[in-house]
Amino acid sequence: MPYVAWLVVLIVLIAGPGLWARHVLERYGRDEYFSGTGIDLARILVRDLNLAGVGVETTELGDHYDPRDKVVRLNPASSGKRSLTAVVVAAHEVGHALQDQSGDGLLRFRTGLVMFGIWAERIGAAALMIAPLLGAALQVPMVGRLLLVGAVFVLGIPVVVHLVTLPVELDASFNRALPLLKTGKYIPPEDERAARRILTACALTYLAQALASMFNILRWVRLFRR
Repeated sequence: MPYVAWLVVLIVLIAGPGLWARHVLERYGRDEYFSGTGIDLARILVRDLNLAGVGVETTELGDHYDPRDKVVRLNPASSGKRSLTAVVVAAHEVGHALQDQSGDGLLRFRTGLVMFGIWAERIGAAALMIAPLLGAALQVPMVGRLLLVGAVFVLGIPVVVHLVTLPVELDASFNRALPLLKTGKYIPPEDERAARRILTACALTYLAQALASMFNILRWVRLFRR
């Protein structure tokens, strides 16, 4: 029974923030709110903040800022609307551009770690599949165990990525985007609480992703201990 209870708690911790974030984004993503779209606001902010060399583009991928190309990329399906969600998300991504312009070390570390993590995760997954086979073929159990330990270590990189990402996202949201929206009077005072709720919901999804990555590691370890 305790095992089932822990499993339920884990599922709630992993799935709960994502479901809540979706609910919040949809709740404030329906009505026409701004005179232009979120993408329009991003262009206005880039111009008013004199973010030299930073562009704004539409993308079919998720909303994000690319520090390598110096581009704020927004999905027209979400940020192309005139909703409070679109405005807040656009300001958040411009917040990342501000981090980049100020030489934020954590943002740069996160960017490099993400690129390394993509390849490391693939290598780790392959090693997890090969480890027991190689150990059996060579009849040296220690080889398989060493590969397994290395693979689990590599699969831990996404956990580190998500944990590093969380303070980067919090800074872009609450130290940069929210003050921009308030001082620039892009949102009225009565909507500041809703804007904070949107930013909080988005930030919690990164914590949930870190927990999901940790659960994935534990799942593989439990599988190979059998």
